[in-house]
Amino acid sequence: MQKKAQLRTIEKPTYLLESVDNALRLLQMLRDLGVLRLTDAAQELGIAPSTAHRLFAMLMYRGFAVQDEKRGYHPGPAMGAGPAQRGWTREFNDLCRPHMEALSMLCGETVNLVIRVGTQVRFLSSAESTQVLRVGDRQGQVLAAERTAGGRILLAELPRDVLAQLYLRPAADDQALRVDRRLPPDEFDALVRDLQAAKAVGFALNVQQTEEGVAAFGVAVRNRSGRAIGAISVSVPITRYQQHSRGPLVAQLKNAVRELEVDVADIQP
Repeated sequence: MQKKAQLRTIEKPTYLLESVDNALRLLQMLRDLGVLRLTDAAQELGIAPSTAHRLFAMLMYRGFAVQDEKRGYHPGPAMGAGPAQRGWTREFNDLCRPHMEALSMLCGETVNLVIRVGTQVRFLSSAESTQVLRVGDRQGQVLAAERTAGGRILLAELPRDVLAQLYLRPAADDQALRVDRRLPPDEFDALVRDLQAAKAVGFALNVQQTEEGVAAFGVAVRNRSGRAIGAISVSVPITRYQQHSRGPLVAQLKNAVRELEVDVADIQP
């Protein structure tokens, strides 16, 4: 007769590694609270802010945390049930999905839904093309926002001062305060000009910036109040980029977004 496994209390190990324990406690706090400030985390762990910064830097490097424009830390994609699996994003994805599939059938290319968290975009889902030569499913990927079509059109919604917080490298280039996407002034100004141009025409482009041989077109998705809550992008093989840039794809994309915005009008992140 087989005995049932009995649960027992797990005691703190005698060989406790403090730095590892602090990192794991940070992960638990991110999981349970959703957003953390550096000073709050340091106070909770009883460590110096500089130590907390180094721990967060490692979590970001490994994909367990992402940072927003207000320097808050959020759960990253490596957390498993990251931002795309909770709250409004699930409903947002479900409402967008039928429109994405219809657009993919219409244009013959892969359609993606993305949201922005700080300087990164999270691909919530993809409606993959059925063509032999196609861009694959991007669900779950996290990429630099300024390099993706969906990320660029969402960044284009931000005022210059917020973009500066995210991307402008300070004159006093303190390594301890630098975030991963900081740019020198000339590159930052060029980025702002590109984003302004994208906002003016209503869509953004990514031509082989995230992957060789792939281009993409992105349009922001807004709720009833006019806030951009995500973006729809269409990814195409570079061999069909010129065909689509001169064809009806952008108009089809914008029309699909207008239709799906009716369904997501009440979404409030």
